[in-house]
Amino acid sequence: MGILSRTSYVIRSKINAILNRTEDPGETLDYSYEKMRDELQQVKQGIADLTTQKKRLEIQKRRLEENVEKHNEQAREAVNQDRDDLARQALEKKQSKMNQIEDLETQIANLQETQDTLVDKKNQLQNRIEEFRTKKETMKARYDAAEASTRVSEAMSGVGDEMADVGRALERAEDRTDEMEARSAAMDELADTGAFDDALSDKDSIDRELESGRSSREVDTELETLKAEMGRGPAPEESEDVEAADAETEADAEAADADVADEEVEAELEELKNEDDA
Repeated sequence: MGILSRTSYVIRSKINAILNRTEDPGETLDYSYEKMRDELQQVKQGIADLTTQKKRLEIQKRRLEENVEKHNEQAREAVNQDRDDLARQALEKKQSKMNQIEDLETQIANLQETQDTLVDKKNQLQNRIEEFRTKKETMKARYDAAEASTRVSEAMSGVGDEMADVGRALERAEDRTDEMEARSAAMDELADTGAFDDALSDKDSIDRELESGRSSREVDTELETLKAEMGRGPAPEESEDVEAADAETEADAEAADADVADEEVEAELEELKNEDDA
């Protein structure tokens, strides 16, 4: 087998494989059944044409037989008139018609034999078509049942094309949801740590803590004042003592911060002096 022959064989094999996957057996069986019916119709038409031809020959034979009888009458009358010459002519024509009738009978017999053969074949073909029709309907019913069963099984197992698409869509949706949930949690965590505030403010975490402490003290002071006004809090002297204590604590803190700042300044100043002496 040459290269071209092998290539052609491979191409035909692939085409046949594609057709086998795409063709509907029910449609194929219906098409085959219609083709057989067309062939049966052609056989019937052939038998009808043959029968018509045979009938034409039979009509021609009857006409010749009528002529034969006519020539017999002519021959008798010629003999009665002592016209042997006319009697001979009539008999010669009779003999010619008899020969033609014999040929027609042979042709008619042959046509009849052919007709009988075609009728038998037509009956056999018709029986085969009926058998094929029964098998066709049975096969179509089996195929439809098998196809329905396969679809149900694929749907239940999730291996069908449509169910596979649904499964992939569900996986993508689940992955997308997980990603969005993780992103939302990350944004909340960044918001809690103040990462977004850092981008909009120049304050650091110490500043925010100090502001939170001051706000808390202010709220406590306002709460004590409100209780005192409503007669539910400590005496004014106690409130003043609390405020004084808070003020003293704040002053101590500021003094401590000032001492630390002074020490840092003194240390930095000593470093600069050492650099100058060097």
